[in-house]
Amino acid sequence: MSGKKGSIEINIPSKQQETKNKSSKPSFSCREQILSVWKFAKEDINRVLFSLKMGFAVLLVSLLILCQAPYQVFGINIVWAILTVAIMSEYTVGATFSRGFNRAFGTIVAGILAIAIAQLALSIGRIAEPIVIGLSIFTVGAVTSFMKLLPSFVPYETGFRVILFTYCLIIVSGYRMGNPIRTAMDRLYSIAIGGIIAVAVNVFIFPIWAGEQLHKELVDNFNAVADALEECVKKYLEDDGSEHSEFSKTVLDEFPDEPAYRKCRSTLNSSAKFESLGNSAKWEPPHGRFPHFFYPWLEYVKVSAVLRYCAYEVMALHGILHSEIQAPYNLRITFQEEIQEATNDATELIRYLGKDISVG
Repeated sequence: MSGKKGSIEINIPSKQQETKNKSSKPSFSCREQILSVWKFAKEDINRVLFSLKMGFAVLLVSLLILCQAPYQVFGINIVWAILTVAIMSEYTVGATFSRGFNRAFGTIVAGILAIAIAQLALSIGRIAEPIVIGLSIFTVGAVTSFMKLLPSFVPYETGFRVILFTYCLIIVSGYRMGNPIRTAMDRLYSIAIGGIIAVAVNVFIFPIWAGEQLHKELVDNFNAVADALEECVKKYLEDDGSEHSEFSKTVLDEFPDEPAYRKCRSTLNSSAKFESLGNSAKWEPPHGRFPHFFYPWLEYVKVSAVLRYCAYEVMALHGILHSEIQAPYNLRITFQEEIQEATNDATELIRYLGKDISVG
């Protein structure tokens, strides 16, 4: 159809064009992948530190198997220490403590249940013993799977998983080995060793605190919103409309010439990250500039939610900037001083709030 305004042009590509487009898709070389990984690691050196710490923790606990003396003491059950390190080790100290609590709680509950059910099954008789064990496995599996779906127990989902697989392994292996109490105690010792190693490595070797990350992210988001607001108003006042031949951009576009806006837009997707950091931070002991117990970390999450409303307003202003319907340029110039003054007051207030949190 014609290219007049309001008309629709439909282009149907031929088979040759489709084949050409498929063959012209960019292929990622090995060098590009390496550069991408290098850039990812360079953005946050803590990612590399965490990886090295994880490898060191696994090496430490593996020495208990590789060395003959500790292996003779603990036997093959020391493998549970390796599993515990793999399960408990998280990126931040708070997340590690949270996982550790779930692991310890699940292991203790599963061990007590396994010993109680095993003794009950033995007292009933050898014939009925496998039936009782089978029914108990079904009951524990059903109850734990249901409990972890309840909204109030979602933070303890890992604990219910640990109860399930620890109970099943202890009760089944105890039935075959004939001594469930000894089996439960050996594995409890192994799990305790793995937990101590995981916590010690995460806390004492280049610790990564969730509270500090939460604090830094919130301050950065305040500055990002202020920078984006300044950027939008500056482009709005400088733009005379001569460069807008098409108004096809949407909020999903990258806007490479507007880095502050892209940074601000990322704050809108930070809700899950702040929730995770807040829940992890409340498990952390006093550290650094936060030397108090029960620090109000969840208040940071509430502040970040309010700040996202400000980011939504900036996005609305950005949408006006790229809208096809624009106020006349001479009208914008007429109110330029008032617009700039209001913008300066707003950005100054946002930065002041961020600075107040930073030094608080």
